[in-house]
Amino acid sequence: MTLTTTSLDIFFRRAILKYMLKQSDPLDALFAALADPSRRSMIDRLSRGSASMSELAEPLNISLPAVQQHLNVLEKSGIVSTRKIGRVRSCSLEPDVLNQAQQWIADRRALWARRLDRLSMFMVATTEGDTQ
Repeated sequence: MTLTTTSLDIFFRRAILKYMLKQSDPLDALFAALADPSRRSMIDRLSRGSASMSELAEPLNISLPAVQQHLNVLEKSGIVSTRKIGRVRSCSLEPDVLNQAQQWIADRRALWARRLDRLSMFMVATTEGDTQ
């Protein structure tokens, strides 16, 4: 018996792949959101307090639709929350999400500090062994 790939098999494989790609780690979305300088500028502004979309757009010299796209990325990552009050869309920072990134970085820093400490001890022990 030979296995054949049917169009239905291909359809399901593609559907599964699309689903898996959408199930990325929340940290991936967070770091992807932080990768853009315009979004980092928005985050810097929001660290001083809530702001409207037009207030966020002002220093960036980009269109409101572009600001909206950046805000969508920030919202999906959880860094920013928005709410509509009348005709104004108010944005605010969600610092707990940024704390997750900070914790991830701190964990890596501690790991590398331990590794460098062990390397230093090894180098000292090796050097002391060479001088005797």
